[in-house]
Amino acid sequence: MNTAADRAQDYGKVAVLLGGRSAERAVSLHSGAAVLAALQQAGVDAHALDPADSGFVAALTEGGFARAFIALHGRGGEDGVVQGLLESIGLPYTGSGVLGSALGMDKLRTKQVWQCAGIPTPAFTVLDSLERVRAVAHTLRYPLVVKPAHEGSSIGISKVDMPDLLPAAWEAAAQYDRNVLAEQWITGAEYTAGILGSQALPLIRLETPHVFYDYDAKYLANTTRYHIPCGLPPQQEQALQQQSLAAFAAAGASGWGRVDFLLDAAGQPWFIEVNTVPGLTDHSLVPMAARASGMNFGQLVLRILDASRLAGEPGGDGGQHAGT
Repeated sequence: MNTAADRAQDYGKVAVLLGGRSAERAVSLHSGAAVLAALQQAGVDAHALDPADSGFVAALTEGGFARAFIALHGRGGEDGVVQGLLESIGLPYTGSGVLGSALGMDKLRTKQVWQCAGIPTPAFTVLDSLERVRAVAHTLRYPLVVKPAHEGSSIGISKVDMPDLLPAAWEAAAQYDRNVLAEQWITGAEYTAGILGSQALPLIRLETPHVFYDYDAKYLANTTRYHIPCGLPPQQEQALQQQSLAAFAAAGASGWGRVDFLLDAAGQPWFIEVNTVPGLTDHSLVPMAARASGMNFGQLVLRILDASRLAGEPGGDGGQHAGT
C-alpha cells in the first residue's frame, strides 16, 4: 500500500514556476507561494523558480527536475512561451500545452475560434490604432467593454458608455497591447466555471458593487461576493457546466483552468474568456469551487500535478506534453 510519503516521492523534484515579467507578476508570486507551500506540506520536493531571474534556464535544465508546476500568469508564462521551453527540454508540466496556452491568452483569437465553433461570445471589433478608434467611434453600439487582447486580471479594461470616451479607454488598454478589443456590453450576472481535467467544478456567481469584476474587485476590495452554490436550478447549472467544458476544449485548453461567462436576462450565456493558469491562492476562484466539491487546496494542487504526470498516457486527463 502506497503511503502519502511514497506518493510524494513519486513526483520527483518539482519546479514551481512563479513571478515572471508580466503585468500579473504580483499575483503570480502569491499563487506560486501558495502552491509551493502546499506541495512541501505534502512532502513533495518542490522548489521555486522565477523566469525573471537571470539564471532561470540553467536552473531549470540543470536542476534535476522531474516536472514543472506552472503558476505563472500573463505573458511569458501563460501564453505558450514557457510551455514551449519545457517541451524543448522534455520536462512534463501542468496545464495546457503550447497551442492551448497561446490561444487562451489571445482573447481575439479565442473569440474567433468560438464563433466558428458556435459558442456564443459578445460581438466585438478590433481597435489597432487611434485612427481606427476615431473612424468607428460613432458607428459602434454602446455600452462597450474595451480591453487589451493579451492581458489577464482585468488589467487595462474599461467600460465605455459613449463615443467621446472611447479614445481614452483605447489609450488605457493600448498601454498593454497593440491590439485592443471593443466588446459589446452584456447586462447580466457573471459566472465562472473551474475546469479540472474533464470535470467542470461547481459554478460561482460573482457579485460586486463595481461597474464590473475589475482588478480591484478581484484582489483588493472586501465587497465582492462569491455565490456558491450559484443559485441556478441544478439542470441549468449542469448545462452551463457542459457548455463551459466545450468552450474550454474548443480553445485547445487542457489539464485545468477556468472559463468566464455572463448570463443575460433571457438565460443566454455569453462566453468571455479562458484562463489556462488562473489564480491559485487559497481564496482564488478555482480553489473556492474545488472546496465546494469537497477538495481542499492541497488536494487540488496534487490533482493538478497528477495531470502533468499522466498527460499523454492512457487515462491521463491533461494535454499531451513533452516527456510523458
